[in-house]
Amino acid sequence: MSKVITVSRELGSGGREVGLRLAKKLGIPFYDKELIAMAAEDSNISEDLFHANDEVIARQKRINYDDLATVDPFSPAYEIPVSDQLFVIQSKIIRQAVGLAVSELGGGNKTAPAAVERTQRDLTMKRILTILIATLISVFIFFHFGLLDGWVQSVTAILIVFVIAFLFTTVAANAIAIVGTNPVSGMTLMTLILSSLVLVSVGLSGTTGMTAALIIGGVVCTALSMAGGFITDLKIGYWLGTTPRKQEAWKFLGTFVAAATVAGVMIILNKSYGFVGEGALVAPQANAMAAVIQPLMTGGQTPWMLYFCGAALALVLTSIGVPALAFALGMFIPMELNAPLVVGGLVAWFVSNRSKDEGLNKARFDRGTLIASGFIAGGALMGVVSALLKFAEVDWFLSGWAASNAAEWTGLAMYLVLIGYFAWHTLRAKKEE
Repeated sequence: MSKVITVSRELGSGGREVGLRLAKKLGIPFYDKELIAMAAEDSNISEDLFHANDEVIARQKRINYDDLATVDPFSPAYEIPVSDQLFVIQSKIIRQAVGLAVSELGGGNKTAPAAVERTQRDLTMKRILTILIATLISVFIFFHFGLLDGWVQSVTAILIVFVIAFLFTTVAANAIAIVGTNPVSGMTLMTLILSSLVLVSVGLSGTTGMTAALIIGGVVCTALSMAGGFITDLKIGYWLGTTPRKQEAWKFLGTFVAAATVAGVMIILNKSYGFVGEGALVAPQANAMAAVIQPLMTGGQTPWMLYFCGAALALVLTSIGVPALAFALGMFIPMELNAPLVVGGLVAWFVSNRSKDEGLNKARFDRGTLIASGFIAGGALMGVVSALLKFAEVDWFLSGWAASNAAEWTGLAMYLVLIGYFAWHTLRAKKEE
C-alpha cells in the first residue's frame, strides 16, 4: 500500500529541513513548495493563487475528499472554498509522486534517463537497500559467529552499528558541506563510549567487549569518512558534469577495493612492526580510544570528571577562536610527532602572512596545503613500502651509518631543504583573477 509521510509544523520550526533530511535518509521524493508549481502546471491555474491559499483553513463547510478526488474539483456541482479545491489538486500530485516511488521500488517504472535531471540520476533505491541489507547481514554474521556468543549480544551490536551510523553520517555529511571539516575522531570516540555502555548493560565486558566496541567504532568511523568524502565527490561531480549514479557505482567498487587493500596493509604493518611493545608503530589516537573504553569494560574507574573538563575546555577554546582539535592533539601526541606539526604551522604562518593582499595570502596558503597533502600521501605510501620490504625480509637499512652523527646531520640538512622548498614553491603562487 502506498503511503505519504506528512511533516506538520509551525512557522519557523524547521519542518522543511526535517522533511528534507527524512526524505534523503529514506530515499523517497521530497515535495514542499514544489507541489504548488506542479499543481499549477497540471491544472493551468495561476501559481500565485496556490500561494495565496496554501495551508489556509477554510471556514466553510467541509467536504468528502475521498469522493471529490475522483471528479473534477472545479465542477459547478461543487461549491467549495478555493483552498479546498487547491488541496484536491495538490493531493493528486502527491498520489502521482508516491506512485512513481512505489513503481521504482517494485521495478515497474522504466522512466527514460533523459526525462530526469542530471543531478537527480541515482542508483535505484532497490539496489541501494539490497547492498545495505547485505552489508548489515555480513556484519551480523561476523559478530555472531566470529566474536560474540549470544544472540542478544549480536543483535545489540548490529543495532548499535546501524543506529549510530545512520545518525552520525548525517552529521558528517552536513559538516563537510557546511564547514568543510569532518569531525570523525570526536564522533568515533562518542561511538566507543555509547557502545561500551550499551554492551556492558547486556552482559558483555572484558577483552571480548573491548574488541566488539572497537569493531563497532571502526565500522562507524569508516561510514563517517565515506559519507564526508562522498559529499565532496558529489561537489566535484557537479562541476565536471557527471551524474550521481556513476559516482555511486564507482564508489561502491572503490569501497570494496579499499577495504581489501587497507586490511592487507594493516596486517603487514602489524607483522612488520606491531602496534605495542618496543619498536612498535606509534598510534596515539588508537591508544587514547583504547584507554577510554578499557575502564568501561573492565570495571575500572571511569574519569567522567576529566571528560567533562575536556568538553568545557573545548567550549572555552572555541569561544576565543582557538581550534580545540589542534589543541587537544597537541596534548596527547608524542613530542617526536608534535615537533614537525609545530614547524609546519610556522611555515604556513610565514607564507600566508608575507603580503598585505589577503587574496594573495589565501592563494599561497591553499597552494601550501596542496603541497603538504602530497607530501603526506607520499610519506604514507613510502611507509607501506618500507613495511613491505621488512615483511619480505629485505634489509636495506644501514644500521651502523644510521647511528652515526653524519646520519643525524644529513637528516637535519634534508629537513631544512624540504622546509625551504615548501616556502619557495608556496610563495610562487599567484592570486586568481
